[in-house]
Amino acid sequence: MIKQLTKSKFVRNVVLVATGTAGAQAINLAFSPIITRMYGPEAFGLLGTFMAVLGFVTPLAALAYPIAIVLPKSDDDAKGIAKLSFCIALVMALVLTVVLLLGGEQIAALLGMQAITSFMLLIPLAMLFSALQQIMQQWLIRKKQFKVTARIAVSQSLILNSSKVGLGWFWPIGSVLIILATLGSALYTVQLWFGAKRWADKDGRIDKLAEKNIDLKVLAYEHRDFPLYRTPQIWINAISQSLPVLILASFFGPVVAGFFSLGMSALSAPALLIGSSVGNVFYPRIAEAVNRGEDHIQLLNKATVVTFMVGLLPFTFIMLFGPYVFGLVFGAEWYIAGQYAQWMALWVLISLAARPLIATIPVIKMQGIFLIYELVFLGLKTLVLWVASYLYESALLAVALYSLVTAISYLVLYVIVTVVSARAFKKSPSF
Repeated sequence: MIKQLTKSKFVRNVVLVATGTAGAQAINLAFSPIITRMYGPEAFGLLGTFMAVLGFVTPLAALAYPIAIVLPKSDDDAKGIAKLSFCIALVMALVLTVVLLLGGEQIAALLGMQAITSFMLLIPLAMLFSALQQIMQQWLIRKKQFKVTARIAVSQSLILNSSKVGLGWFWPIGSVLIILATLGSALYTVQLWFGAKRWADKDGRIDKLAEKNIDLKVLAYEHRDFPLYRTPQIWINAISQSLPVLILASFFGPVVAGFFSLGMSALSAPALLIGSSVGNVFYPRIAEAVNRGEDHIQLLNKATVVTFMVGLLPFTFIMLFGPYVFGLVFGAEWYIAGQYAQWMALWVLISLAARPLIATIPVIKMQGIFLIYELVFLGLKTLVLWVASYLYESALLAVALYSLVTAISYLVLYVIVTVVSARAFKKSPSF
């Protein structure tokens, strides 16, 4: 069994991606006790609020077209989608810049986000670099250039964390974290571009011109389900992820928002390590399986179960001992963040196991159903957050209810995806 796993190309690719991600997360973990003691909950709350607002607009940057880069059989078509994505992202960033120049202060006041008014114009820039980063990542995933992404993940983490510590000695404030987050996104994009040119083989270079002229309008129409269905779905999901920070900041202040932000950041480390490794490798694999008429349902179930089992131990440990772990690692003032993390760990564990499900959705053309699903559960999450914060005035209850509803939502998603996959498998022309 072990020999079969080591010979599996899928497993080797997962391990390769995981190695780079593990290196990056190990660096994050090593720096975290220093950074949290420098900046404190209020600074993290300011950063969390900025990132939450950024999360509202980032899904609109390229209208989800970069995700489609993996799908075409032709590399020329894939490069055409990359070019289309860049053009859309540039236009969106310019439009948002104009909007913020004309009414940025009013928008911040309306959202109750006056604390980040001075940084509003960084949002279009960060949004643009986020789109470019996604374009490069999807191309490298398509070409299975996992070594490139692994190397860059480590160097990016080292540079960004070193900058936080270095500047934190002189200016341990939230504005420094916001500026570094924006510059970090830009640096990541540049590293992906030059890394691909330096380390990728000739076939894997996106800067190589297409061999035929590509009609971007045709490509945009052919993959229209991404802007029509996937973009709203990702946007709704982003709102769902941002809601806790914004509502907690609004009702209880930046310190409580900082507790939640650190809890989410800490739990995202192992989730990112496992989830991104599996998801990045699984996406092109499931696309190949469906295109060839293979039994992709069995592949989906195996990936889901394995991912859940791998994440079970670390997240169960946080569910049991979260406050003590956070107090010991990050400092005594972060004990409350550990209480939040006890509930959040359940949600993150289930969402981690759902990574293969998310990768399968565009392949089986389930974007429309996924959008309806996101709308329904966004309403439920908003309701429980408001009830706990406004009626019961309890931040811990808000986090607990939000985590439970989110965990349940992913279980429902598993049922939906498996049912739709079974139907797609029966309709396959190969059977």
